[in-house]
Amino acid sequence: MGELREDLAARYRLWMESPVFDEKTKAELRALAGNGVEITDRFYRDLEFGTGGLRGILGAGSNRMNVYTVRKATQGLANYINKEAGGQRGVAIAFDSRRMSPEFAKETALCLAANGIKAYVFESLRPTPELSFALRKLGCMAGIVVTASHNPPEYNGYKVYWEDGAQITAPRDKEIIGEVNAIADYGMARTMDFQEAKDKGLYQVIGKEIDESYMEELKKLVIHPDIVRQQGKDMKIVYTPLHGTGNLPVRRILKELGFENVYVVPEQELPNGDFPTVSYPNPEDKNAFLLALKLARQVDADVVLATDPDADRLGIYAKNGETGEYEPFTGNMSGMIILEYILSRKQAASRIPANGAVVTTIVSGKMSREIAKEYHVERIETLTGFKYIGEQIKFFEQDHSREFLFGYEESYGCLVGTHARDKDAVVAVMALCEAAAYYRSLGLTLCQQMECLFEKYGYFKEGLCTVTMKGMEGAGKIRELLENIRKKPPKTIGNYPVTRFRDYEKGTIWDCEAGRELPSGLPKSNVLYFDLGESAWCCIRPSGTEPKVKFYMGVKGTNREDAEKQLEELTDAVRQLVGE
Repeated sequence: MGELREDLAARYRLWMESPVFDEKTKAELRALAGNGVEITDRFYRDLEFGTGGLRGILGAGSNRMNVYTVRKATQGLANYINKEAGGQRGVAIAFDSRRMSPEFAKETALCLAANGIKAYVFESLRPTPELSFALRKLGCMAGIVVTASHNPPEYNGYKVYWEDGAQITAPRDKEIIGEVNAIADYGMARTMDFQEAKDKGLYQVIGKEIDESYMEELKKLVIHPDIVRQQGKDMKIVYTPLHGTGNLPVRRILKELGFENVYVVPEQELPNGDFPTVSYPNPEDKNAFLLALKLARQVDADVVLATDPDADRLGIYAKNGETGEYEPFTGNMSGMIILEYILSRKQAASRIPANGAVVTTIVSGKMSREIAKEYHVERIETLTGFKYIGEQIKFFEQDHSREFLFGYEESYGCLVGTHARDKDAVVAVMALCEAAAYYRSLGLTLCQQMECLFEKYGYFKEGLCTVTMKGMEGAGKIRELLENIRKKPPKTIGNYPVTRFRDYEKGTIWDCEAGRELPSGLPKSNVLYFDLGESAWCCIRPSGTEPKVKFYMGVKGTNREDAEKQLEELTDAVRQLVGE
């Protein structure tokens, strides 16, 4: 069953003997006796409080999500908030449908309360973007949403937001991590009796009043409500919340805007942290759409939608009127449909601001470059992660330099408006369905409109492949892989010459053609990026939430077949580069 190092054996014994841990936890650990591999994985490290918060497998142990690791992380956050004199402003807390999410939200709130910090806790599950909205509406210092987003059922976690409504970024993320790491003993984490916290006004339940405000903000973003009402009488939409938080808010916004034919997948309608109908509750996974597509064919739907468990990602299929088949849209494709719709309609009404800006990430599709040029708006790239897009909105508000128009990333996340500072699948559903209604009024399906964009701007196509490396050994392999490429970057990848090599950890860009080094202009991060000839590119980065290395690629073809061929060849070349 595997050798167990003495230091790990000592940590294992501590958890079984210390009065800090309850009997249920100790019983779970006792059942692992003799299983050195499993004990090692549970204790070889403390569950890392990363730059966004916590995420891990549920269970007992220091490298697992449980009430003790949640309390420890929250104690560190509470210490930081109190040092910043933000305790009086409080913290907003939301949670999703995952196993233990309500319990972790309550434990988080009681730890904050024990530190004199008021907790505003949603009465029941809510989408992540509504948490971002709520903390700004309530004037809180910070926010926490208990979720593991689209991870498999055995995971949970929590994400930390700051007063601007975005997830924490540098240097605050590192400062908070320092406070969390300073909690050397799980017994240092404070807690409080629930009733005492309520009696002292340190635990306040929130709900419908925030829901109403959130919905009103979304409705302000509709460009053509008349066309929505007109087309909404006949347009058919199939929707699945994948057992998550999107069911009520998505159905409500569609109904109130005038979409009268919304069919919800019954097997996936109710919240369920076991996600019994899918192995992986991620709208990026085609298998997540199996039941939705079955229903779509039964009702002859125009559009098929899926949101992930915390409703910040949206995946779509649309019916091809010529073939009768339902075609999937990548996150880049759906983002471009919404972006083109927003900018074209604003231009028609002479409402594009002179300082308008579109914000995306370095690994997202490049068609937006051409769209931004077409409508004379600036396009800004950030590191991977929507928190960096949210951070740009803060910068715009601080220096009044630009007006935010749209933000998107390839992983099925986008944001219209500034009501939230994170990707919002509820507003994405609204905007996508409005665009579908508008193009329907012109006699176009979404598939036809996407083809129009390819013909107008170029056949951009992107791909992603991942390598999973679990456990202590896997983490070391991931570091070694990137370091080897960093030390000896390739001059060519497949048939493409490397024109620029960006090492974001060093903060440098090596211009191969000019033979000079430039600053990257972005925060440091363990990411390697290759600009290739003919508008192609690839990027290598470790996942921030899973034990994976991700390889992103993009090309621009002369037509659909050419783009697919180029992407296949580039993908093979990248796999060879990393020894796959």
